[in-house]
Amino acid sequence: MIRKSLCLLILMVLISCETQKKETTSDIPTNGPIQLHPENPHYFLFKGKAHVLITSAEHYGALINLEFDYKKYLETLAAEGMNYTRIFTGTYYEIQGESFGIQQNTLAPEKDKRITPWAIVSSDSPGEFKYDLATWNEDYFKRLKDLMSEAAKHNIIVEVTLFSSIYRDEHWDIIPQNPKNNINITDRISRLEAHTLDNQSLLDYQLAFVKKMAVELNEFDNFFFEIQNEPWADLGVAVYNIVNKEELDSINWTLKADLANEASLRWQERVAAEIRTTENDLPKKHLIAQNYTNFKAPIPEVDDTIDILNFHYAWPEAVSWNYHYNKLIGFDESGFAGSEDKVYRRQAWRFMLSGGGLYNNLDYSFYEGFEDGTGIYEAPGGGSKALRKQLKTLSDFLHGFELQTLRPDSERIENSKGLIPYMLSDGKDVYAIYLRTVGTENVNLKLRTGEGSFKIQTLNPVTGVYGEPLSLMAEEGLLDIVTSTDEGEIAISVIRENE
Repeated sequence: MIRKSLCLLILMVLISCETQKKETTSDIPTNGPIQLHPENPHYFLFKGKAHVLITSAEHYGALINLEFDYKKYLETLAAEGMNYTRIFTGTYYEIQGESFGIQQNTLAPEKDKRITPWAIVSSDSPGEFKYDLATWNEDYFKRLKDLMSEAAKHNIIVEVTLFSSIYRDEHWDIIPQNPKNNINITDRISRLEAHTLDNQSLLDYQLAFVKKMAVELNEFDNFFFEIQNEPWADLGVAVYNIVNKEELDSINWTLKADLANEASLRWQERVAAEIRTTENDLPKKHLIAQNYTNFKAPIPEVDDTIDILNFHYAWPEAVSWNYHYNKLIGFDESGFAGSEDKVYRRQAWRFMLSGGGLYNNLDYSFYEGFEDGTGIYEAPGGGSKALRKQLKTLSDFLHGFELQTLRPDSERIENSKGLIPYMLSDGKDVYAIYLRTVGTENVNLKLRTGEGSFKIQTLNPVTGVYGEPLSLMAEEGLLDIVTSTDEGEIAISVIRENE
């Protein structure tokens, strides 16, 4: 009787476990907008699968630059294995050659070659006009929707950046939000007030634009919003020195991390709230990203409306210091580190193998006439077909794992002489590893895996070539991986073999 009862209990437990497993699996939606993965919000869920977003994309002008062929561009991205791009929406644009001497800048179309969300009111002077912020430019929204449809056709996710820092008076002089460039605002507003709640009547027009974008884009699954690009550049507070110093008074932005100040944060919260309020009455709900700082800094507070924490020129600490928020952490702009492919390839591997969920290399080889990404450029960044091939290698490597099971796990590294290790694991059976060598070509890595046999396979991040898989047995709970690399870097997958 006892044996019969025990068997019945075991059977009930097994049935319960299988039922829970089926329920968990069925809870994963296979359609709808891109979202954070419910089992691991450090990664995306799209079309029923866990995803990271990795790309090398143009300088955000694909939508507003009428001379840029976004269809050819998106086709190129997809063909080269990229799954993500970022667009600015026309609230901000630049002057050709003015920003860091960039001559090939898609975000700086000529006056008669740019399109914005607002209608134009012509004047008596040839070539002169103002914007009517109360009237929409229907041609703009047709172009926007066509771009989104093309991206969806290629399974490319679009980051829709609604606003941007207005870096210089020269930029404020040309954009529609400046009262002198529209027929609607008579208040005196400086560029430093534009993205605060003290921006007079401009706020109403900004919120109307946000609502319009949320409504027009609601039908699409393949995008998320970003509130504002680099808000700290307008109204920043220095919080962390990234070099071996303590003082924060340097005017050199490359030496310190800045967070947006209180006035900027309150305005950003209002914009995010407008998205949420608008989508409450719409069928689909979309993710919202907030751009926090350059380089690395621990974020003191994250509003409940925010899903994605974005950094620029990011270090791995941007992930580790903010991982506890259980939100996706993105590196959504690279640059200012030379033009060599290796610096941006290595940045991507370090960040993503630290637990990041998004990487965007700012690729200057895309511009008008070179939407295939073969352009020659002078710019404070990089980009090339070779780099995009290397980033595809990273993307394929990560998507070869059940991403939702992986988390940063450097604690299991027992020994890594001459190596800088970055590792994700599921905690017992699967390990995704990236190693940078320092002063050596030898790789000797000891992992605390527990007992068992493991399949080991190396990957050359430069060539994309995998080594022959081999089986290793852990001894006394330690797995000893010995190999070499002359590239200064190597990736390794470690998977427990069935007993």
